[in-house]
Amino acid sequence: MNAPSEFPVFPTDEAATLILPGPAGAIELIAEPAEGHPRRAVAIVCHPLPTEGGTMHNKVVTMAARALRESGIAIVRFNFRGTGASEGEFDEGRGERDDLRAVAAWVRQQRPGHALWLAGFSFGAYVSLSLAAELQPGMLVSIAPPAGRGWDFDAITPPDCPWLVIQGDADEVVDPEAVYAWLEGLDGRRNPPELVRMPDTSHFFHRRLMDLRGAIKNGIRPYLPAEITPTHG
Repeated sequence: MNAPSEFPVFPTDEAATLILPGPAGAIELIAEPAEGHPRRAVAIVCHPLPTEGGTMHNKVVTMAARALRESGIAIVRFNFRGTGASEGEFDEGRGERDDLRAVAAWVRQQRPGHALWLAGFSFGAYVSLSLAAELQPGMLVSIAPPAGRGWDFDAITPPDCPWLVIQGDADEVVDPEAVYAWLEGLDGRRNPPELVRMPDTSHFFHRRLMDLRGAIKNGIRPYLPAEITPTHG
């Protein structure tokens, strides 16, 4: 499949699966309008490790997207290179940052005047965090960021935007103590991240997905942008 020559249009009424030209070929994405009272923000939600079966259809990713949509935030989920219909090959996080750059540039072109939010689960949290200083999002949501798993978290310098971190205390993939130690060691931030520790919760939030939904909605509520005022005429 060849990447399209034209950029798709962000849907306004219902979710749509789109193909975006990317640095390694086509990027498959799903764009979904907000529910209820839309606000001036679009959140990009990044999925977990492709080599372990992670895709934009992961249950944690889709639940995070649901929580954001229900809060009035339009969302974009996309497959990193080599996953689903996205072309290219897995690149250990380097090329995946380029994929996120391309999606973010498209979102900002499609929705000028809207804040860009970045969210991610596990490997997706690493990719979004590692690009946050460059993209300067209005909000960060990091779910089980894989500190201590071989990714270079020491090089991450998140910007001073609001930042919600959700971590299960019974995570069998990401060491919760490594996450807590990394967060405590961050220097120079005016606003410390808001950490939500979820007891008896595994990496994939088995039987706790609704709790994750609530934690996201509660955590982002103070930072929601203004509602979009309908125009008449």
